[in-house]
Amino acid sequence: MIKKFALFLPLLLTACASSDTHPLYTPSSVKVLTDYDSFEQYVQETEQQLKENRYFLTSDHAEELAANMPSEFKPKSNTEPTKGVLLIHGLGDSPYSFVDIAQSLSEQGLLVRTVLLPGHGTRPADMLDVDYEQWNALVEKQVELLKQDVDEVYLGGFSTGGNLAYSYAAQDEAIDGLMLFSPGFISNEPLAFMTPWISGIKPWLRDMNPDNFTNYTRYLMVPTNGFAQYYNSSKQATNLLHDQTFDRPVFMVLTEHDSVLDTVAIKEVFDTQFTNPNNKLVWFGSKPSEVDGDTRYIYSRNEELRISNMSHMGILYSPSNPYYGVNGSERICRNGSDMTADEISRCNAGEEVWYSAWDGRANEHIHARLTFNPWYDTMVSDLTQALDL
Repeated sequence: MIKKFALFLPLLLTACASSDTHPLYTPSSVKVLTDYDSFEQYVQETEQQLKENRYFLTSDHAEELAANMPSEFKPKSNTEPTKGVLLIHGLGDSPYSFVDIAQSLSEQGLLVRTVLLPGHGTRPADMLDVDYEQWNALVEKQVELLKQDVDEVYLGGFSTGGNLAYSYAAQDEAIDGLMLFSPGFISNEPLAFMTPWISGIKPWLRDMNPDNFTNYTRYLMVPTNGFAQYYNSSKQATNLLHDQTFDRPVFMVLTEHDSVLDTVAIKEVFDTQFTNPNNKLVWFGSKPSEVDGDTRYIYSRNEELRISNMSHMGILYSPSNPYYGVNGSERICRNGSDMTADEISRCNAGEEVWYSAWDGRANEHIHARLTFNPWYDTMVSDLTQALDL
């Protein structure tokens, strides 16, 4: 998710300003795609929709399109893959969320596909009328297509995408396993249940200057309905988790300092509702690094890299990622409710900073968002072993 939307709920009576008329806050004519017969056709039609409806944030339209396009990653070997995985991004994000993981999995011999959820990729306002059932329908359609090309089908999801992946797999025993990265089963915002009601009276929870939007891989702002549909997807998942256990292999990654999820409660779900003996959980936090049963604990503070703790999104990206990695071009400086304008300005100017989750300041230094995972290779190794890929 974008950031801890609890910060926005007290603003319910605050009127939005003039940004309502900005193109980012004005719906486009994009349509939900349903009538396609192959993944290739889906990609082509999505590309056309993005070209016609995206509000571009940079002059490099090709790079922006590539980040937001659904993609297929094929193994380099000449043999036809027998295993495939569908990867589903989170709320406000894009297929770029899985650019590194998709490449790593294809190197293991899997056919990997990423999707673009309805309401994403064009502009935030296109999520004003989206419904989580449309997200469910996309997953169902894409699984049907993937089954035509491989014998074993796995699902992976980040945050809201984790809700969608689990919810589908819980109702289709043909799914061979799950890869869940910060799955959004349980929010740490106690008022999340209100968002479906709030969305009808306040479309946006907070006004921001659209001219500051430069990150083309994710929305800086999401309409209230986006949070409402996240809540609906989490309710769908938790209802299924309450009613049944899941016996196929599951790989899960959580971070203790996640700013949007109740990861302690989600870990309990992993321990009780996912029952396969090969399951593996990677937990980033304050415990010493060790492997204890089905859980790998990783102490996430790293003084050499100036990391205080792991973030919700940081788990996804390799340190070598050109956009979010150690030397990446993107730095997320707005990273705490108590950050001053001066601190944000100094961070954006390139001053040395530490990295953390949202509101993760642990010392006197300025903290930007942690957008990469120093333990990425260890995580991928655990993933491939848990699912026997």
